[in-house]
Amino acid sequence: MDDLRIGSIKRKQKITIIVDGKKIVAYKGETVLAALIASGYKILKTNPVSHEPRGAFCGMGICFECTMTIDGVPNTRACMTEVREGMTVETNDQK
Repeated sequence: MDDLRIGSIKRKQKITIIVDGKKIVAYKGETVLAALIASGYKILKTNPVSHEPRGAFCGMGICFECTMTIDGVPNTRACMTEVREGMTVETNDQK
């Protein structure tokens, strides 16, 4: 996926996280949600009843639309979790 970050902003150290088995670029200080959005992720999970795709909504820890499994911990809010080198992320949209 392309990097959708604004190019003129000075970023901290570049790191790699693993999302659904794929390596993506993230930057120290970003949240998992910011890294996912910048990497082109739009669908983070599917509704368990209707199976409709769901994406990020509030981005500030209120709505729980961005919950996923991070480093083996289920239902972790991606918008409230800072990336770190080698972190593993499993969206709930694995098909």
